[in-house]
Amino acid sequence: MPLEKTFIRRNKMATQTKVNGINVVAGNGLGPRTRILSLSKTAITTTAIADLNSVVAALAQGGTPGTDDAVTITAVDHTSAGVAHVAVQGTGVLTPGANYLGVTGVTAALVADFDQNPA
Repeated sequence: MPLEKTFIRRNKMATQTKVNGINVVAGNGLGPRTRILSLSKTAITTTAIADLNSVVAALAQGGTPGTDDAVTITAVDHTSAGVAHVAVQGTGVLTPGANYLGVTGVTAALVADFDQNPA
């Protein structure tokens, strides 16, 4: 048998695996809900870094229940372009906007929402 046919025969596509008797469905693998927020300020300076750190701490602590609930911070990335991205996990409510969580000059926007259990 030629080598090519043997190779093709041995490398078949994976089949869907059942878990507890149920077909596996697409999911994000990141938990029930993971959101990416952008936090922007005019320029990332020493003061702006402190402001962004204040927002990250406030996200973890939570603000007004039902408006800005506490979430778990899973990653933070910032650039010198005046924008930081924060990955948060949790199903609580977040309300992005200007002067986010009381930090003057920081604007939050929802970039992505990976919801494993969408309504």
